[in-house]
Amino acid sequence: MKISENKFVSLAYTLTVDGQVADQATAERPLEFVYGVGMLLPKFEEFIAGKEAGEKFEFVLTPAEGYGEINPQAVVNLPKDVFMVDGAIPDDMLVAGNVLPMADQNGNRLMGTVKAVNENDVTMDFNHPMAGKTLNFTGDILGVREAKPEDMMPAGGCSCGSGSCGCEGGDCGDGGCGDGCGCH
Repeated sequence: MKISENKFVSLAYTLTVDGQVADQATAERPLEFVYGVGMLLPKFEEFIAGKEAGEKFEFVLTPAEGYGEINPQAVVNLPKDVFMVDGAIPDDMLVAGNVLPMADQNGNRLMGTVKAVNENDVTMDFNHPMAGKTLNFTGDILGVREAKPEDMMPAGGCSCGSGSCGCEGGDCGDGGCGDGCGCH
């Protein structure tokens, strides 16, 4: 069976960025998804379209095809008081490199990386961590089958990443969404 719309795909891959392995899915812990429903980068899906179980793949995504170029406007200075929890800023929160869940003025959830901490403000980068990077993928198609209705549900029955449940900083993997959206 060939990879096409609404097929359930299982694959192993290695993502290399700047000569270093940045991410990996193995045959024992594969990436599994329904093709064509917007779960992956469009160009990634384009490169694996029509492949069958047992086939290998290798391709490169430019920054524009991946997570976009770095947007200087996504790097902002925020007043330190934005980070207060119960009247204080947790000691280990504002450390360069930490990734923090935040929300914009419209309540949209986003992740920001702490770049610098100053006396009165914090420099946050809201670019995707892979923005501006060339993505080198190699891998194997492990399986392709018809998708079942349960395959259409996000992992664990929770759509924490989409903002459709009030995770309050948690994610599906840590059960931080609570029982309200299917995380256990």
